[in-house]
Amino acid sequence: MNNRQILLDLTLTFMKIGGFTFGGGYAMIPLIDNECVKKKKWITRDEFMNMTIIAESTPGPIAINCAAFVGYQQAGLVGSVLATIGMVLPSFTIIYLLSSFFDNILEITVIANAFHGIRIAVGVLIVNVAAKMVLGIQKKVHPMIVFSCSFLILLLVNFLNVRFSSIYLIALSGLVGYLVHVIPKFLGKSRDVGKTI
Repeated sequence: MNNRQILLDLTLTFMKIGGFTFGGGYAMIPLIDNECVKKKKWITRDEFMNMTIIAESTPGPIAINCAAFVGYQQAGLVGSVLATIGMVLPSFTIIYLLSSFFDNILEITVIANAFHGIRIAVGVLIVNVAAKMVLGIQKKVHPMIVFSCSFLILLLVNFLNVRFSSIYLIALSGLVGYLVHVIPKFLGKSRDVGKTI
């Protein structure tokens, strides 16, 4: 496949994802997974997991960050730009047209009822993504400890209705991951020093 075909394929693929997904970034993740990992094989399952984590941890909407990542992997900076445009253009066009013709679109009963149904489907999609990500976690002590602690903290925060930013949870999980890998190496080196003295 030549460069023009790749660029066209990236643009059209992300236009399809952006145009047919309701519910924002998290609802787009299953479609990105299906198109980029399963069908096109642009990225591997591990790359997809890492991409999702990085896209969530960096500024900007998760779906756009994912599109930029996949586009860059396939065709460099131009691929990144076209994949991002493909992701954004359908949503922007639809919202622009709707806002031009309807002042209070959600006051129309039929549309309001449709959005209630869509909201439920989006919730199911997000749960599906979460389940896939949890099942994709390495079955080792460190990832399971971080997952269990994160889950319990979020459960407690929601139960007690405490304001707690997910940024703190991501930073704390990163710190724990770093320490889990650094401490054993440090202890190993200190033992080696002790043996040589």
